[in-house]
Amino acid sequence: MSLYEQWNNYGEDAKERSVEEYKKVVEDYLARERDVYDYILSHLEEEVVEGTISELGKRFNMNDIEFLGFVDGINLSLKNTEYNLEELDASSIVKLEVDLEKLYWNMLDAKAEWLYNLPQWEELLTEEQRMTIKKEYNKTKTIVKDKKIGRNDSCPCGSGKKYKQCCMK
Repeated sequence: MSLYEQWNNYGEDAKERSVEEYKKVVEDYLARERDVYDYILSHLEEEVVEGTISELGKRFNMNDIEFLGFVDGINLSLKNTEYNLEELDASSIVKLEVDLEKLYWNMLDAKAEWLYNLPQWEELLTEEQRMTIKKEYNKTKTIVKDKKIGRNDSCPCGSGKKYKQCCMK
């Protein structure tokens, strides 16, 4: 079974035992995930995190499956590379060079409040930049209905006739 398949089944054994055990597994993973984001955002200027899945997992107190899960979460936020997760194994080298605006957007989309409220964001993106990203993100979640055409309005086809006498028929 590939690492990606194992990641997709992550925590299933705990889920079968009890809800509490499953929550514990998820909470433990999310805490370690937050720590990795904390490190990456804190050292953005000095270092691009790079290495094999296995090396980086050990470095950040995760096993290979969990670190692949981290790569899954950050994958769409990387600058130059989007990894095919199904092809990655423990010896695959990954380079986590993030696009800050994409990362912030994706954290909003994941509803990961514990990540998009990390204090490092205050130094990396201005309040105005974060608010602009939030506004743009919220626009994508807002449903806008087109104005309904009244039967006595001009026809949208441009004929100059009333809608009821033209395209409504």
